Amino acid sequence: MADGYLRRTVITRPILTTEQQDLLEATITEWKTACNISSRIGWDVGETRKTYLQDLAYDEVLGETRLGSQHAILATHQAAAALDGVEAIEDLDEHYKTSRPEFTSNTVKYDTRTMTLFDDGSASLSTVDGRIRCDLNLPDEEDGYQHEYLNDDEWEITESTLSKRDDEYYIHLGFRKDKPEKQVDKQDDDEDRTVLGVDLGIVNIATTSTAYFASGRELRHRHRVFERIRGNLQQTGTQSAHRTIQQMSGRESRYLRDQLHQVANQILEEARTHDCEYIAFENLKHIRERAPPVKEFHQWAHRQLVDLVEYKAEADGISVEFVDPKNTSRRCPECGHTSEGNRVRQSAFECESCGATQNADYVGAKNVGWRYVRRGLQSSRRTGDSQLALKSGTVTPNRGFVPSD
Repeated sequence: MADGYLRRTVITRPILTTEQQDLLEATITEWKTACNISSRIGWDVGETRKTYLQDLAYDEVLGETRLGSQHAILATHQAAAALDGVEAIEDLDEHYKTSRPEFTSNTVKYDTRTMTLFDDGSASLSTVDGRIRCDLNLPDEEDGYQHEYLNDDEWEITESTLSKRDDEYYIHLGFRKDKPEKQVDKQDDDEDRTVLGVDLGIVNIATTSTAYFASGRELRHRHRVFERIRGNLQQTGTQSAHRTIQQMSGRESRYLRDQLHQVANQILEEARTHDCEYIAFENLKHIRERAPPVKEFHQWAHRQLVDLVEYKAEADGISVEFVDPKNTSRRCPECGHTSEGNRVRQSAFECESCGATQNADYVGAKNVGWRYVRRGLQSSRRTGDSQLALKSGTVTPNRGFVPSD
């Protein structure tokens, strides 16, 4: 991440009385109203900058809701972030129609001014009617990962989120600490760097040069079913249908996030297993040219996956890099012959020159990684021999294939 911090999220549940639950539910309701007021104001004038939208919307938010001043500020910032995300989608594809962000999720943001954590495992939370103090449902110290962050002074609490789901409340505690200083410029000076190549596709949402295939079949199926049901409910137009769409959207989002987390974790495991210092992806801006029927969904999924890998790789000291994917699906990794005719079918590759046959996504992953390996040879400062990680060894420009021990 570009701000100089490592960031982590810790999930726990607050232990609440009925009165405290009512206060938090009211706070969530007011928060959604505040975010929607800010979203409307920002949308009308085209403003996506946090401080500028805060100046425009703060007074109205404070006058129309029961939120305190700091929560009113946070709501304007939340709306600005959502508006900025819409603007980014429009920049990515000028033909993709967007609408004003609407806040319907049962969540509310907290920061260090609206939430305080105490050493005894309790927390103080701002509500629409003062503060409440409650215990957090933490596991035993020796068993719970939460204590790794709560008890380590290097990690400081930052912006967090309270959410309500199925009548239960959860707190996603945000933590951050300074990134370790880089000792050298790895891209130029590593003696030997090992690269994991990753191809992003439709049939397989991700394929690595070490032959890990993450199928996208179930993701596509779930998304198609969701879109069909949502379309039917939208035609109905009733309030009940609208509530059902909201509930389905939440379940769909949680499912997709969980699946992408699992794929990201496996990509990182491949990198660690094969001692890779780098993970190479294709530049995402080219993906939309290759997935016209479902491009919006797959562009989103690929972007989310890459973000997750970057986030997770950072903690392991693994760098994520990007290369131009031009001809990565058409170049033979065995002999280098490049031709559109090499791509026999969506999933099949057969070189017209040497006759090599492989899975097309696997070919793409190897070519993506190989392109980054070759890029390193152009640096006059490097003295090592970079290598591409494969399932059963590595391949280098100078030594060719080297089998694993």
